[in-house]
Amino acid sequence: MVGYESTNLGAMTTESIQALQSRLAELELKIAETEDRLPAHSIKPPVMLDLLALEDERDDLLQRVKQMQQDD
Repeated sequence: MVGYESTNLGAMTTESIQALQSRLAELELKIAETEDRLPAHSIKPPVMLDLLALEDERDDLLQRVKQMQQDD
């Protein structure tokens, strides 16, 4: 029974890491799209705030993936 729980937990971790990596890929695409919306001059604050929020979420997810991989 303990072996099963351990194996199941490992599978859940792998699925979670894959889900996080999928979200990271989405975020990278959104970050690139947002950067493309930034004009060379007169950057609009809402666009910059969008970019910063996306980058913050990406950084948080990268930390979570790194931590999960170390725990694995």
